[in-house]
Amino acid sequence: MAIHVEIEKSFKGFSLKTAFDSKSSAIGILGASGSGKSMTLRCIAGIEKPDKGKIIINGRTVFDSEKKINLKPQERRIGYLFQNYALFPTMTVKDNIKCGFRGEKGIQDAKVADFVKRYHLDGLENRYPSQLSGGQQQRVALARMMIGEPEAILLDEPFSALDGYLKDTLQKDMEDFLKQYQGDMIMVTHSRDEAFRFCKELMLLKDGRTLTFGDTRHLFEQPGLLEVARLTGCKNNSRARKLGAYEIEALDWGLKLHTTQEVPDDITHVAIRGHWMQPADTPGQNTVPFEVQDYIETTFEHQYLVKCPNADTDAVLWWMRPKPNFQLDPRANLPKYLYLPPEHLMLLKP
Repeated sequence: MAIHVEIEKSFKGFSLKTAFDSKSSAIGILGASGSGKSMTLRCIAGIEKPDKGKIIINGRTVFDSEKKINLKPQERRIGYLFQNYALFPTMTVKDNIKCGFRGEKGIQDAKVADFVKRYHLDGLENRYPSQLSGGQQQRVALARMMIGEPEAILLDEPFSALDGYLKDTLQKDMEDFLKQYQGDMIMVTHSRDEAFRFCKELMLLKDGRTLTFGDTRHLFEQPGLLEVARLTGCKNNSRARKLGAYEIEALDWGLKLHTTQEVPDDITHVAIRGHWMQPADTPGQNTVPFEVQDYIETTFEHQYLVKCPNADTDAVLWWMRPKPNFQLDPRANLPKYLYLPPEHLMLLKP
């Protein structure tokens, strides 16, 4: 399995220039709204035509501006799951699924019946989309996509319109589905949690440009770039300067920190995820006195905004503390210091 994308496209004051070369079967595209995520998918699917570049899927070129290759969407063997599922409102479940069929007419009805059963839509064949739940609509959209036997599938924010329990349920269903699917998957999302959960490799986009591409877990652990750290959800970052091979000064935090990694000469920032900081009872290397400036309660976490007493700025460190229960007083058992483990410090460039 391999997907190579290298495209450029300009439209309405926005330009997209993105590239990745993947050997993984599960790729994520992560970025804020308006960064070009969905446009990248539309170009891969053939819905939009790039101005230049090439797209190769499993060794088959579906677009190449220099060689004048631009296969039609139906010739690309690519399935596309839209954000709102894009079911035809005046068609029944059975007819919506039939729209995705690409084989011989003689086996069409049998194939549709097979996919109705496979996606647990028995008894719903003659209902219309408005008569279905969100989960049922997603299963119809998946069945319509998969009946065409695509070599790759494109998922455009498949959970963005869902809330709470339904989202959790459908994410588990999607996880099970992807374990069985033998082709490639590209998922567009603005959720770091979805990207981490579903994607082995990840491309991060900002303002239509590829910031980086690589192994998902590695990018979360060592993002390399300040903007990548932010896009993957890191709240704690500071300007930094090198003091020695394994020592830096975090300028915004007013801290000298020892590192596990050798410090590069061109470091500009340091960051650490709030979940990785640890409570400590004594001062020492990589510690800061625990003085709360602000507090935020979420469903399953206490979040403390900790002052940096030696800083020239009003910078704070976010510490995320899991709740053991809902009765715990957030002021109980607080540490005297916070420890920033050197192995979890992220050394960053701009």
